[in-house]
Amino acid sequence: MATEPHPSVPAARRLDLVERLPAEAPTHDVADPYRWLEDAASDETAAWLQGQDALLAAHRGEWATRGHFRDRVQQLLGAGVVSAPTWRGERQFLVRRVAGQEHAVLLTVDPDGTERVLVDPAALDPAGLTTLDAWQPSKEGHLLAYQLSEGGREESVLRVLDVATGEVVDGPIDRARYSPVAWLPGGEAFYYVRRLDPAGLPESEQQYHRRVWLHRVGTDPASDELVFGEGLVKTNYYGVSVSMDGRWLVVSAADGTAPRNDLWLADLQGGDLAHPDLRVVQQGVDAQTGVHVGRDGRAYLFTDRDAPRGRLAVADPVALLTAGDAGASSWTDLLPESDEAVLDGWALLDGAELDEPVLVAAWTRHAVGEITLHDARTGTRTGEVPLPGVGSVGGLSERPEGGHELWVGYTDQVTPSSVLKFDARTGETTTWATAPGAVEVPQVHTQQVVYTSADGTEVRMLVVSPAEAPDRPRPTVLYGYGGFGASMTPGYSAGVLAWVEAGGVYAIANLRGGGEEGEGWHRDGMLANKQHVYDDFHAAAEWLTAEGWTTPQQLSISGGSNGGLLVGAALTQRPELFAAVVCSAPLLDMVRYELFGLGATWASEYGTAADPEQLGWLLGYSPVHRVVEGTAYPAVLFTVFDGDTRVDPMHARKLAAALQHATTSDPRERPVLLRREADVGHGGRALSRSVELTADSLSFAAHHTGLTVPGAGAATGV
Repeated sequence: MATEPHPSVPAARRLDLVERLPAEAPTHDVADPYRWLEDAASDETAAWLQGQDALLAAHRGEWATRGHFRDRVQQLLGAGVVSAPTWRGERQFLVRRVAGQEHAVLLTVDPDGTERVLVDPAALDPAGLTTLDAWQPSKEGHLLAYQLSEGGREESVLRVLDVATGEVVDGPIDRARYSPVAWLPGGEAFYYVRRLDPAGLPESEQQYHRRVWLHRVGTDPASDELVFGEGLVKTNYYGVSVSMDGRWLVVSAADGTAPRNDLWLADLQGGDLAHPDLRVVQQGVDAQTGVHVGRDGRAYLFTDRDAPRGRLAVADPVALLTAGDAGASSWTDLLPESDEAVLDGWALLDGAELDEPVLVAAWTRHAVGEITLHDARTGTRTGEVPLPGVGSVGGLSERPEGGHELWVGYTDQVTPSSVLKFDARTGETTTWATAPGAVEVPQVHTQQVVYTSADGTEVRMLVVSPAEAPDRPRPTVLYGYGGFGASMTPGYSAGVLAWVEAGGVYAIANLRGGGEEGEGWHRDGMLANKQHVYDDFHAAAEWLTAEGWTTPQQLSISGGSNGGLLVGAALTQRPELFAAVVCSAPLLDMVRYELFGLGATWASEYGTAADPEQLGWLLGYSPVHRVVEGTAYPAVLFTVFDGDTRVDPMHARKLAAALQHATTSDPRERPVLLRREADVGHGGRALSRSVELTADSLSFAAHHTGLTVPGAGAATGV
């Protein structure tokens, strides 16, 4: 430890503020002593943040492994990334990042094999603050709609470029955050989603009020025609797609992140494109369903309706128009629900070269990916696509006009992103593309274990350790997420590999709230069941200790966003289990989360503080409200991003102040620190930003769990 004294912990004024909530039916007294820290623009908050910056800098100078982790993570990220191709005729579109690039680049490969850059965020903005959020080529591949945002704010601006010349031919169109783009044949128009003009809307609602519009390329977006969404819930997200032949329009609507949606279908043949006759396929049903009309004229319904692990059904699209929601009973299962595996996606190979069309299905079985082959007419299983390891698959890509080839994204713990190619004529699977950079990947050992949670539920966890049988116990990082149906599956991670190569253990728990075991697994960790997620996480920590992998003095936990809420709940509920906590972009004040960022869209996951019963759930685990004075809390590093428009940094500010006030731990030995960045947000960022963030997170965890790296000296370059 350094002998120089650290700056003192910045003083944070405590308000004597107690509210009786909810306002309409008060049942709970809720204290909020740090309400003033919600205002990032106030002089008082600014002064407090400057003090936090100084405190962080003093401690960071003592993290002896920081330089090592920064350099090693940089090297491992040099592998780069490559995506599966999106095909339009003989033209490909793909994303690739090579070593030295701050952002991935969107490329096209012409039919003659010539490769050209279409969108390079770093060329557009050498400061590295611009990110490519989304892109979609026209059905013919001659135009490309793409969306950029700046400073991490994810406020996407949509433009269209001519693929042949690279010239921008349309846009900018603002307020297009999270917008799908559904091209009509010919490329003269597309459907998309855009928020209403914020003028006249209350400030608290300006992130909402999305609508589906029809835009004609080259026209003023102010003249776009409203297609759908008027009068519906302000927090709705919309999906929109058009079949390859241009006949069928599909629109979906979900209230925020709710695990259910309404669904409509319209026949555009001979109709008014701006006023399609949208008919209900599903409405008011507690299920998620998507519909795609294939080249064979059948409607494919990918749904968890009456099938929590998912199923694929087929129907006549014309019949869907007339049957409405009552027609669900006539959907014919092609891939029925599995007893164990979760259906993640599908593709149809029906090229003229094939004697019979082949249906390809991607599954996750206990967090591990697999791909199976089926008779496209009956769904009968006929085989599988071999994979190179125990990993994750995604990005199934076929030729939209039909063909016999399939491209699949693949990764595992030691394999950077790669692309496999399956040929249905021969049954052969080959490697189509590997990550573009050559890196020396450390040898590690990965095993999946099963442990028991507090209520007897079996939970799986990946444990990544040094390849040679490691001496135990060892410094360990336990990571989790547990929300929104998101699955934690095996994948290449520079941070994980650098930690394990240095001698540590890294564990990734498949908690309830995720999607590893299907929608039922998700539902068992949301709303009134949210405590199950934290119980699963606590049990993972206890298992790692009981099995000798680590000790409470050597265990760090890590999570971001909803995973930040996870580790915030863990450190306030079971502080004795952990030595250190890395809490990134977290939700932590669950009484007021709906008032900031996109919080109002998450009420279906957590509940709303406006309801007395649900407020009780939230107060039961809300980390800001679970801090107890006189408790010895672990060391904590909060990492937040000033451009974050999803999760407001106020959450971390309030809990940091509360912990600094309450903890009895020595602030030199177990500090509570706040790391903040400007001009970066919740999602995409420049590579150098990711390297510095990972270096700080790993070296903090190493410092407080005793992980040392031979030859590593004092931190530099801070």
